[in-house]
Amino acid sequence: MLVHNRPYRTIWPDTDDPTVIHIIDQRFLPHRFVIEDLRTVEDFCRAITEMHVRGAGLIGATAGFGMYAAALGAPDNGFDASIQAAAAQLVATRPTAANLAWAVRRQQAAMSNEDSPAAKRRAAFATACAIADEDAEFCRRIGEHGVAVVEEIARRKQGQAVNILTHCNAGWLAFVDHGSATAPIYEAHRRGIPVHVWVDETRPWLQGARLTAWELGQQGVPYTVITDNAGGHLMQHGLVDLCLVGTDRVTRSGDVANKIGTYLKALAAYDNGIPFYVALPSSTFDWRMRDGVRGIPIEERSGDEIHFVAGVTASGEPAEVRITPPDAAAANYGFDVTPARLVTGLITERGIVAAREEAIAVLFPEAGRA
Repeated sequence: MLVHNRPYRTIWPDTDDPTVIHIIDQRFLPHRFVIEDLRTVEDFCRAITEMHVRGAGLIGATAGFGMYAAALGAPDNGFDASIQAAAAQLVATRPTAANLAWAVRRQQAAMSNEDSPAAKRRAAFATACAIADEDAEFCRRIGEHGVAVVEEIARRKQGQAVNILTHCNAGWLAFVDHGSATAPIYEAHRRGIPVHVWVDETRPWLQGARLTAWELGQQGVPYTVITDNAGGHLMQHGLVDLCLVGTDRVTRSGDVANKIGTYLKALAAYDNGIPFYVALPSSTFDWRMRDGVRGIPIEERSGDEIHFVAGVTASGEPAEVRITPPDAAAANYGFDVTPARLVTGLITERGIVAAREEAIAVLFPEAGRA
């Protein structure tokens, strides 16, 4: 996608020195565009934990390159033990997203098929690049399938803009390219279909106000930032045609874990008869889990993310201010789970499928082998 009219991915190996992996450090957006270099397993773990990178697909791709860094740093004598330790270290960085552990397991399998440390390192690099390329391609396909939903609404509205409400950031910044929830929006915009996006601010990290708004602006897509609690009001007054969100983990039965507050949007959409779609690549499915409400681990992050808010002053200087009383307690749950019964459909790289176990199993027969 575009940054100041120049195409970028969110993560890529250096063309001259592939032992260096570049990322867009999302902590500084939208006010500064910063590219960070990662070299060691510790660099990758820190980038994931501290949210230099975030979003299901990008976390998976970052973990894939993190395993490549682990292979580069592993000694020939004791290679496999070193890789196993690095794998555990990476998986522990964020508990909710399914893509992270999936990418690590894929790297372990790829390296296990090779006989020598040198061959394992080559396999790790090839696999990391493949994970990134597949993520971008799958998101592109999500756009091609999901645009049909937008087109149908546009036909009914006879040329009026389709108003789409999203939550958190499931754009290209959350993946390697294109995004999941934004992919149909970008494809509709590319085809000349008028769209407008309601962008939830998404407290406490403000991924909507900071990231979704920034990337939509870079692509020229009309949008309006709203407070997290305004979505229900807009739905009641006919100002939302479609809810379109991403996810960090989906169970085999269609339960969806996404940024905290998604469940409330799904309830409001259900009450107002508004379609609620979830977009995801297949790497986000957790085929081993059926009950998401009871089974998906919900990350609890530092209360400082609630106590403090960061931005820039009128003079453009970065600043962080406290917004709670000094002795206030804070509970910071990162995700919630939307039950499948509230989900109109899942938009995947293979097509749109109902959020029901039997329907998912038809589109993804590998679910039965999990």
